[in-house]
Amino acid sequence: MIQAILPVYNTFGLTFVRGDGVYLYDQNNKRYVDFSCGYGVNSLGHCHPAAVKALKEQADKVWHISYMFHHPLREQLAERLVKASFADTVFFTNSGAEAWELGLKMTRRYFAAEGQPHKYRVICMAEAFHGRTMGAISAAPREYMVKGFGPLLEGFDVVPFNDAAALEAAITPETAAICLEPVQGEGGIRLHSQEYINRVAELAKKHDLLIFLDEVQSGMGRTGKFFAHEHYGLKPDIVSTAKGIGTGFPLGACLATERAAKHMTAGSHGTTYGGNPLAMAVGNAVLDVMLADDFMETVCARGKHLAEGLQGLAAQFPKLYCEHRGIGLMQGVQCQTGIDNRKLIDVMHAAGVISIPAGDNVVRVFPPLVISNAEIGEGITLMHQASQEFMKTLS
Repeated sequence: MIQAILPVYNTFGLTFVRGDGVYLYDQNNKRYVDFSCGYGVNSLGHCHPAAVKALKEQADKVWHISYMFHHPLREQLAERLVKASFADTVFFTNSGAEAWELGLKMTRRYFAAEGQPHKYRVICMAEAFHGRTMGAISAAPREYMVKGFGPLLEGFDVVPFNDAAALEAAITPETAAICLEPVQGEGGIRLHSQEYINRVAELAKKHDLLIFLDEVQSGMGRTGKFFAHEHYGLKPDIVSTAKGIGTGFPLGACLATERAAKHMTAGSHGTTYGGNPLAMAVGNAVLDVMLADDFMETVCARGKHLAEGLQGLAAQFPKLYCEHRGIGLMQGVQCQTGIDNRKLIDVMHAAGVISIPAGDNVVRVFPPLVISNAEIGEGITLMHQASQEFMKTLS
């Protein structure tokens, strides 16, 4: 018999009832170090005082106002995002998938309005992840996500990760954009090389293509920069983001240059809940923290400390781990062939540290951006203990 909750998640079976900072607590009040942050959502940890205060204060004022009407917090958040980024304009959504879909629509609309409707195809990267909508799974067609959902949306060309020759070969007169994650999250915490990103920029300029980035996981300070593309010096046309921008409250955003967005006129897109005052209040509270002096420098320093800990873990348990990878506080360790990352993660949960799986047999480590070195050390110690326990099962 089907469950009351549609069983589309292969859950771990843990039940959490509260959170505080970097810690989660289950129904028995057992404490866990949260090295997952809900796939990078809880950027400021659980129940950050600034976010809680902003949400409570707004809850007593007004919850929902249609995008048909103005609200000062919406204008304020948009202006702050524009000032802090490459963008000229922002549209608020409820999720990263919605933000990505708007980026896709914006891409097609741009070339259609420019008198080039034949330019509609988007080149995407293998093992990418852009969400679960029909458009998103068509762009990143992993078998387990697309099986039984055909026919998929036409117009995407998938090329191997970080392969400049394959990228160039995929460009045709119908190509409109190159879409990529500067750091792949679901794909296994994989970074594109600087040379590859440079080639992306060159090819986009040569063939008049838009650069469309998915920074739903890698954006909002996760890598030690406001957006991960800043590490590469890449100038995008469109960026979708979400997760960390709301530190747990549903909020996404599509950012764009004036050029890319100029044909998105009245009636061309919309949202019911996007940009609601509750989300805007939380988003502004998040930026209060993230845009403070030295915040990103601290994330970089914490990232270095985490990397050292994970490198030490991989070195101590070479039968379990083959390499550490990542940047900032978007990191992971790849398990050896034959080691089931999910089973290993189960043992980590039992030890009291919450991590989550990623592609390429990776144990993903996404702690809150406000984590301390001592808390990182606590989590790494628990990962060591779990690794020792898992080693006992190997024979």
